[in-house]
Amino acid sequence: MPSSLPPSDALKARAAARVDAEREALVALSGRIHAHPELCFDEHRAAGWLTEFLQQRGLVVERGAYAVPTAFAARAGRGRPCIAVLCEYDALPGIGHACGHNIIAAAGAGAGVALAEVIAETGGSVVVLGTPAEEGGGGKVLMAREGAFADVDAAMMIHPASLELIGMNVLSITAVEAEYIGRAAHAAAAPHAGINALDGLVTAYQTIAQLRQHIRPSERVHGIITDGGQKPNIVPERAAGLFYIRAANDKRLAKLRQRVEACFHAGAQACGAEVHLRQVGEDYSDMWTNPALAAAYAANLGQLGRQLVQAPAEMISGSTDMGNVSKLVPSIHPMIGIAPPRVALHTAEFATYAASPDGDRAVVDGAKALAMTAIDVLCQSGLLDAMRASFGEPH
Repeated sequence: MPSSLPPSDALKARAAARVDAEREALVALSGRIHAHPELCFDEHRAAGWLTEFLQQRGLVVERGAYAVPTAFAARAGRGRPCIAVLCEYDALPGIGHACGHNIIAAAGAGAGVALAEVIAETGGSVVVLGTPAEEGGGGKVLMAREGAFADVDAAMMIHPASLELIGMNVLSITAVEAEYIGRAAHAAAAPHAGINALDGLVTAYQTIAQLRQHIRPSERVHGIITDGGQKPNIVPERAAGLFYIRAANDKRLAKLRQRVEACFHAGAQACGAEVHLRQVGEDYSDMWTNPALAAAYAANLGQLGRQLVQAPAEMISGSTDMGNVSKLVPSIHPMIGIAPPRVALHTAEFATYAASPDGDRAVVDGAKALAMTAIDVLCQSGLLDAMRASFGEPH
């Protein structure tokens, strides 16, 4: 990297000024995505709006990147270090952008444009990755398998929340569908001739409820019945449920899954039905927040007048495929405040805040904080060395 580079503070000021110049467009982009929620792998409009925005501002855009139709990669600069800024833009069924992915998308796009403004002077490159289907589809996992992070030195994104945090409590998760097959019969005339598949599922559900008393505080098992039979006077021939199993890390998740699967099999044995277990979607890993990269982000956030808070990890717990990315490259997934602490993610109230003036400010501040942190990585070889040295499982 040339020694004649301008001071990184001057580059950060230029990047921030570019975000300010794009403020109206970024807020409009966030609002448009919020007003037209699309579910996982169906985010065609959001991906189109984002790629149009980035291409119009000089980034080289690849649509349908890494074999995922609603993914994209938008690049500026050349070579290493390469910083990946990630966008999410899928919504939730029924409650729209109650996780605020419209803010993630617009802030990521803003950071990409700001970095393109200075990349010729920092050296290296930036890639804005559009990563679909975070809400259960595992878009980042699919893209990683196709090499999306093979030449990336750092990955970052921001996520709206009700607190200013360096990251949420990210739990490993697997989704399991349990299908019970019994035998239909007339429930009044010949119940003895039937095998009640619903009884098997309900028994398993109750057994799992009892298991919850004896699992770690960081572990979760929760599920719904998706098929409970067709009519009360027919012994249910089929029943099915979808269950999420979560734990603090991948190793503990594997052990907990074995215990939950034993509950499913116990339900089948109790009623004489067959049970078939099927993994749904991709497993998500816990998050390895890179301490050196996180410290750089915290310092830049402070320059914008926002201060991280220390809060119990359980205040914001969840799962994300950004955890899988963090096992591949040094990564951060900070939370940026848009709502009062009492407002939980995945609620209609949070969706309202995601389109509020506070949400709009988070788009702008998030874009600046990401761009400024990326500039630190691009310009400070010592930071890159520290990130690599601290990459790995937290202690």
